[in-house]
Amino acid sequence: MDKVKVRDKEFSLFLTAEEIDKAVEQVAEMINADMQGKDPLFLCVLNGAFIFASDLLKKVEVDCEISFVKLSSYVGTQTTNTVRELIGLDQVLTDRTVVVVEDIIDTGITMSYTLEKLRKLGASDVRIATLLFKPEAFKKDYPIDYVGIVIPNEFIVGYGLDYDGHGRNFPDIYKIIED
Repeated sequence: MDKVKVRDKEFSLFLTAEEIDKAVEQVAEMINADMQGKDPLFLCVLNGAFIFASDLLKKVEVDCEISFVKLSSYVGTQTTNTVRELIGLDQVLTDRTVVVVEDIIDTGITMSYTLEKLRKLGASDVRIATLLFKPEAFKKDYPIDYVGIVIPNEFIVGYGLDYDGHGRNFPDIYKIIED
Protein backbone atom coordinates (compact mmCIF):
# COMPACT_ATOMS: atom_id res chain seq x y z
CA MET A 1 0.00 0.00 0.00
CA ASP A 2 1.29 3.44 -0.88
CA LYS A 3 -0.93 5.22 1.67
CA VAL A 4 -2.74 4.27 4.86
CA LYS A 5 -5.10 6.05 7.21
CA VAL A 6 -4.63 5.58 10.94
CA ARG A 7 -7.39 7.16 13.01
CA ASP A 8 -7.55 10.78 11.77
CA LYS A 9 -4.12 10.93 10.03
CA GLU A 10 -2.87 9.97 6.56
CA PHE A 11 0.50 8.27 6.08
CA SER A 12 2.57 7.47 3.00
CA LEU A 13 4.95 4.55 2.45
CA PHE A 14 8.38 5.27 3.91
CA LEU A 15 10.21 1.92 4.38
CA THR A 16 9.20 -1.39 2.82
CA ALA A 17 9.17 -4.70 4.68
CA GLU A 18 12.16 -5.75 2.56
CA GLU A 19 14.20 -2.68 3.57
CA ILE A 20 13.31 -3.30 7.21
CA ASP A 21 14.32 -6.97 7.01
CA LYS A 22 17.69 -6.02 5.54
CA ALA A 23 18.31 -3.59 8.43
CA VAL A 24 17.28 -6.24 11.00
CA GLU A 25 19.72 -8.68 9.40
CA GLN A 26 22.56 -6.12 9.62
CA VAL A 27 21.86 -5.44 13.30
CA ALA A 28 21.76 -9.19 14.03
CA GLU A 29 25.12 -9.69 12.27
CA MET A 30 26.74 -6.98 14.42
CA ILE A 31 25.25 -8.44 17.60
CA ASN A 32 26.33 -11.98 16.67
CA ALA A 33 29.91 -10.75 16.22
CA ASP A 34 29.97 -8.69 19.46
CA MET A 35 28.12 -11.06 21.79
CA GLN A 36 30.04 -14.31 21.22
CA GLY A 37 30.45 -16.03 24.61
CA LYS A 38 28.61 -13.31 26.59
CA ASP A 39 25.14 -14.87 27.23
CA PRO A 40 23.37 -11.48 26.97
CA LEU A 41 19.92 -10.61 28.24
CA PHE A 42 17.92 -8.93 25.48
CA LEU A 43 15.50 -6.45 27.03
CA CYS A 44 12.65 -5.58 24.68
CA VAL A 45 10.94 -2.24 25.30
CA LEU A 46 7.20 -2.71 24.80
CA ASN A 47 4.98 -2.01 23.06
CA GLY A 48 6.72 -0.71 19.98
CA ALA A 49 9.76 -2.98 19.80
CA PHE A 50 7.93 -6.30 19.96
CA ILE A 51 8.00 -6.93 16.19
CA PHE A 52 11.62 -5.81 15.81
CA ALA A 53 12.65 -7.92 18.81
CA SER A 54 10.88 -10.97 17.40
CA ASP A 55 12.50 -10.65 13.98
CA LEU A 56 15.91 -9.75 15.46
CA LEU A 57 16.06 -12.64 17.92
CA LYS A 58 15.25 -15.12 15.14
CA LYS A 59 18.51 -13.99 13.54
CA VAL A 60 20.64 -13.79 16.70
CA GLU A 61 22.77 -16.93 16.96
CA VAL A 62 24.37 -16.47 20.40
CA ASP A 63 23.12 -18.08 23.61
CA CYS A 64 20.85 -15.50 25.24
CA GLU A 65 17.75 -14.70 27.26
CA ILE A 66 14.97 -12.23 26.51
CA SER A 67 12.78 -10.21 28.84
CA PHE A 68 10.38 -7.29 28.48
CA VAL A 69 9.65 -3.91 30.04
CA LYS A 70 6.82 -1.60 29.14
CA LEU A 71 7.56 2.11 29.10
CA SER A 72 5.60 5.03 27.76
CA SER A 73 6.52 8.62 26.94
CA TYR A 74 4.20 9.52 24.03
CA VAL A 75 0.65 10.81 23.76
CA GLY A 76 -0.60 11.04 20.19
CA THR A 77 2.24 12.25 17.97
CA GLN A 78 4.16 14.12 20.71
CA THR A 79 6.56 13.07 23.44
CA THR A 80 5.57 14.01 26.98
CA ASN A 81 9.24 14.19 28.04
CA THR A 82 8.23 11.99 31.00
CA VAL A 83 8.78 8.23 31.10
CA ARG A 84 6.18 6.04 32.79
CA GLU A 85 7.12 2.46 33.69
CA LEU A 86 4.06 0.29 33.12
CA ILE A 87 5.66 -3.17 33.41
CA GLY A 88 8.96 -3.54 35.22
CA LEU A 89 12.00 -5.76 35.00
CA ASP A 90 12.20 -8.87 37.18
CA GLN A 91 15.62 -10.34 36.24
CA VAL A 92 18.79 -10.12 38.31
CA LEU A 93 21.19 -7.98 36.27
CA THR A 94 24.29 -7.99 38.47
CA ASP A 95 27.33 -8.48 36.20
CA ARG A 96 25.13 -9.21 33.15
CA THR A 97 25.48 -7.96 29.60
CA VAL A 98 22.17 -6.39 28.60
CA VAL A 99 21.13 -5.45 25.07
CA VAL A 100 18.17 -3.08 25.13
CA VAL A 101 16.00 -3.62 22.04
CA GLU A 102 14.08 -0.50 21.01
CA ASP A 103 12.00 0.24 17.94
CA ILE A 104 13.05 3.87 17.61
CA ILE A 105 15.23 6.40 19.39
CA ASP A 106 14.26 9.98 18.79
CA THR A 107 14.72 12.38 21.74
CA GLY A 108 16.49 9.65 23.70
CA ILE A 109 14.59 10.38 26.92
CA THR A 110 13.10 6.90 27.32
CA MET A 111 16.44 5.20 26.68
CA SER A 112 18.25 7.55 29.07
CA TYR A 113 15.81 6.52 31.81
CA THR A 114 16.33 2.83 30.92
CA LEU A 115 20.14 3.07 30.90
CA GLU A 116 20.18 4.73 34.33
CA LYS A 117 17.92 2.05 35.78
CA LEU A 118 19.97 -0.83 34.30
CA ARG A 119 23.19 0.59 35.71
CA LYS A 120 21.61 0.94 39.16
CA LEU A 121 20.57 -2.73 38.93
CA GLY A 122 24.20 -3.74 38.39
CA ALA A 123 24.41 -4.55 34.68
CA SER A 124 28.10 -4.72 33.77
CA ASP A 125 27.66 -3.90 30.07
CA VAL A 126 24.62 -2.25 28.50
CA ARG A 127 24.25 -2.03 24.73
CA ILE A 128 21.47 -0.47 22.68
CA ALA A 129 19.95 -1.97 19.54
CA THR A 130 17.40 0.15 17.72
CA LEU A 131 15.76 -0.37 14.38
CA LEU A 132 15.37 3.37 13.76
CA PHE A 133 17.31 6.42 14.92
CA LYS A 134 16.39 10.11 14.47
CA PRO A 135 19.62 12.07 15.03
CA GLU A 136 17.86 15.42 14.42
CA ALA A 137 15.60 14.79 17.44
CA PHE A 138 18.23 13.20 19.72
CA LYS A 139 18.82 15.28 22.88
CA LYS A 140 21.16 12.97 24.81
CA ASP A 141 24.83 11.99 24.51
CA TYR A 142 25.04 8.23 25.09
CA PRO A 143 26.24 5.89 22.32
CA ILE A 144 23.81 3.75 20.34
CA ASP A 145 25.60 0.50 19.57
CA TYR A 146 23.42 -1.04 16.86
CA VAL A 147 21.35 1.13 14.50
CA GLY A 148 19.32 -0.39 11.70
CA ILE A 149 18.27 2.75 9.79
CA VAL A 150 18.91 6.46 10.36
CA ILE A 151 15.79 8.45 9.48
CA PRO A 152 14.69 12.11 9.44
CA ASN A 153 12.63 13.55 12.27
CA GLU A 154 9.20 12.54 10.98
CA PHE A 155 6.31 10.81 12.73
CA ILE A 156 5.96 7.21 11.54
CA VAL A 157 3.75 4.16 12.06
CA GLY A 158 3.91 0.47 11.22
CA TYR A 159 6.15 -2.47 12.13
CA GLY A 160 5.31 -2.00 15.81
CA LEU A 161 5.24 1.80 15.80
CA ASP A 162 1.88 3.37 16.54
CA TYR A 163 -0.30 6.44 16.55
CA ASP A 164 -2.46 6.36 19.70
CA GLY A 165 -2.14 2.57 19.81
CA HIS A 166 -3.10 2.00 16.17
CA GLY A 167 -1.07 1.14 13.06
CA ARG A 168 1.44 -1.23 14.68
CA ASN A 169 0.36 -4.15 12.51
CA PHE A 170 1.59 -2.87 9.13
CA PRO A 171 4.59 -4.82 7.78
CA ASP A 172 5.89 -1.60 6.17
CA ILE A 173 6.62 1.75 7.86
CA TYR A 174 4.69 4.87 6.87
CA LYS A 175 5.39 8.56 7.52
CA ILE A 176 2.75 11.10 8.34
CA ILE A 177 1.42 13.31 5.55
CA GLU A 178 1.19 16.82 6.96
CA ASP A 179 -1.91 18.80 6.06
